[in-house]
Amino acid sequence: MSDINLIGKPLSNIPWQDKPADCTAPVWRYSENPITGRNPLPDVARIFNSAVMPYNGGFIGVFRGEQRNGIPNIYLGRSKDAIHWDFEPEKIPFTDDNGDSFMPIYAYDPRLVKIEDTYYIMWCQDAYGPTIGVAVTKDFKTFRRIENPFLPYNRNAVLFPRKINGRYVMLSRPCDNGHTAFGDIFLSESNDMEFWGRHRHVMGKSDNWWENLKIGAGPAPIETDHGWLLFYHGVVNTCNGYVYSIGAAILDLDEPSKVLHRCENYLLAPEEWYEERGFVPNVCFPCAALTDPATGRIAIYYGCADSYIGIAFTTINEVWDYILAHDSKTISDTEAGRR
Repeated sequence: MSDINLIGKPLSNIPWQDKPADCTAPVWRYSENPITGRNPLPDVARIFNSAVMPYNGGFIGVFRGEQRNGIPNIYLGRSKDAIHWDFEPEKIPFTDDNGDSFMPIYAYDPRLVKIEDTYYIMWCQDAYGPTIGVAVTKDFKTFRRIENPFLPYNRNAVLFPRKINGRYVMLSRPCDNGHTAFGDIFLSESNDMEFWGRHRHVMGKSDNWWENLKIGAGPAPIETDHGWLLFYHGVVNTCNGYVYSIGAAILDLDEPSKVLHRCENYLLAPEEWYEERGFVPNVCFPCAALTDPATGRIAIYYGCADSYIGIAFTTINEVWDYILAHDSKTISDTEAGRR
């Protein structure tokens, strides 16, 4: 077993189940999945593709709520155990710099990251085409939207949980206006969270069947003493439609556009009824991960079939050893991403 350690604060109350004796995969599902059901709020039909993190001894999260009118938006949830959630009945009230209401037309697939003393929410929204929305909060009571980082079209944005070389760093996936039939992961840097540049290519789709159409970043990259652990989704187009699976890679700590290792195999693919059957079938879509450096435990939160939220578990040693044993990085992966 490799000598690798998670970097960060201990999380003794991380949700956890030991690996089943008959499990041969590096990642295993929570036996009580899914943790959300249909119609969780009066005006919301489904909650999925959402992000959670520790907060004040418990947990807090931003959740994609598919409203009954078909328009997605973002809702706040709180939990004592990161499994059973209480959702606020109203959408998160975003405001502009003047404190006036500044609600997106739609918002979906949020991520949540804490950098220093500030929490950042990222999502996909309409800005004359789909692109990235960002808001900041320090207390989860007021939520200030800041200017869109990029022009349309872009999705799957997530910040690294600390500055790298003095700059904020964000992963994203440029796309088009439809259900993108392509997509690579890029990173961009900013001194102030307003103006973005130094764009670098990180990873592209591959010849591996489960990610040969497009890929997109999932949870905030997880810092280890050997690199950034990135969980991401990969998509294949089958005769029965798209299939979303969860993969993993390791990025360089100081130059994260360089991929150190990339797993040839998926870690988790749709197999259970709640992943295969739903509003959009055959989807495992990672958006968040909790970690406990003291034990090496990792809990991955993922959307299931655009209908539910599931949890899967692993440890840093187990997933690291699996990535190295099935490493398939390419020359393009290992480049600095600048041409």
